[in-house]
Amino acid sequence: MLAKITSGATVGLNALLVDVEVDIASQGLPSFTIVGLPDKAVEESKERVRAAIKNSGADFPISRITVNLAPADLPKAGPAYDLPIALGILIASGQVSPEISDSFFFGELSLDGGLRHTNGVLPMAYLAKEKKVKRVFIPKVNQEEAGVVSNIDVYPVESLLELVRFFSGTLTITKTKRIDLRTLLTRSSAEFDFSEIIGQEHAKRAAEIAAAGGHNIFMKGTPGSGKTMLARALPGILPTLTESEALEVTKIYSITGNLPLGEAIITQRPFRSPHHTTSRIGLIGGGSNPSPGEISLAHRGVLFLDEFPEFPRHVLESLRQPLEDGIVTISRAKGAIAYPAQFLLVAASNPCPCGYYGDTKRPCTCLPGMITRYQKRISGPMLDRIDIHIDVPSVEMQKLVGKNLKAENSKVIQGRVQRARKRQLKRFIGTSLKSNSEMATRDIKKYCELTEECRTMLTTAVSTMNLTARSYFKVIKIARTIADLSEEDKISTLHIAEALQYRPKDNEFI
Repeated sequence: MLAKITSGATVGLNALLVDVEVDIASQGLPSFTIVGLPDKAVEESKERVRAAIKNSGADFPISRITVNLAPADLPKAGPAYDLPIALGILIASGQVSPEISDSFFFGELSLDGGLRHTNGVLPMAYLAKEKKVKRVFIPKVNQEEAGVVSNIDVYPVESLLELVRFFSGTLTITKTKRIDLRTLLTRSSAEFDFSEIIGQEHAKRAAEIAAAGGHNIFMKGTPGSGKTMLARALPGILPTLTESEALEVTKIYSITGNLPLGEAIITQRPFRSPHHTTSRIGLIGGGSNPSPGEISLAHRGVLFLDEFPEFPRHVLESLRQPLEDGIVTISRAKGAIAYPAQFLLVAASNPCPCGYYGDTKRPCTCLPGMITRYQKRISGPMLDRIDIHIDVPSVEMQKLVGKNLKAENSKVIQGRVQRARKRQLKRFIGTSLKSNSEMATRDIKKYCELTEECRTMLTTAVSTMNLTARSYFKVIKIARTIADLSEEDKISTLHIAEALQYRPKDNEFI
């Protein structure tokens, strides 16, 4: 007898339908075969399914069982096919006879028949909605994740036995209630508050501009000047995730298994801080079965690279294309997969190996050749892709010991950033753009109208500061963000002048 169950497979961040076909032949030696390009985890489902069926009180047929995962040319990975395979065997053997033509099944089985937490439920729920499948059966621990998808009925299942009893009419499974995303999204939080950062007004202003426009920022300064503290405080001033952004981020965390257990979505902007020993695949993504790397896990959030020159040069150079395009494409012999990577890069570095080159209080102990080699670890093209460059000097002693010094807290700054982002979203309505940093050249010409005085100032800056074409347009984008923070519709020479301060000087790291 033949049974056909509908399930799905993730390809990148998208999901495709997979038909799980189970045939039990009355003739031939007993066997259990899975075909359709299964990986090791799918192959091992034979043992999990066999034990789960027996421990659920059902009979495992001693026959020739063939399971086909169609389409056969699509690689299948992971344990999520356990539930549809087990149900297919029970149907094909005549132990249950449900009406499942409008149903979707997805989940990993444990040996006792229980359903375990399974990665990739959110993309599967959206696939079911797209294909107009009415009912989705998933593990109960994943119900919050699927509950954010509208127009489908989500049935949270605890075990294979519970599913069999539901189809036999002896048990009722309560459908998951629809979850409103707007009630979940919260203000971004951070390890530090900006009011805790003493001094560094120039650096805090640069961080505010970076947060308001999504601009990459590079901080260079002596040890203990507050670079790491600034970076870790930055998420606290980022605008609240929009619903579409939250779903983008949650899809990535869902397929990688990084979504916290019991959570429906990622409610705050991600903050990722990989160590400088991270491999290229760990940072960019890849592997034999390609998976997202740190830059994709930081999508719509912050990627903090401390000790920037200590990262291997080939690892840093692999960031070039994602920084420009906002996506990373991983190509393998079996095909190419694109992952989103629209992150805010925060890089921090000392000026030299000892850390005190140019410091007015402590002498540098490095030889000139050591300083040159250290600075050349970061290529010019890489630095040219970073919008904002700032020096973070040592904090003055008077400010450290002062009692009456007051600074704006993160909540106040985040309010200005949020208003600036709203202006950008209103400006870019009808496009895929979310912030000023995402503008391409044609968008800059459309949305950043310059006066004759601004053009004259930029022309002078190009010749005196040796700006590249990329740097020229980055200055305009930063000026547009400064104008948005000032709640002004037009870019003025004051905005251009401030934006030019954030470009690297000829004698700095380039």
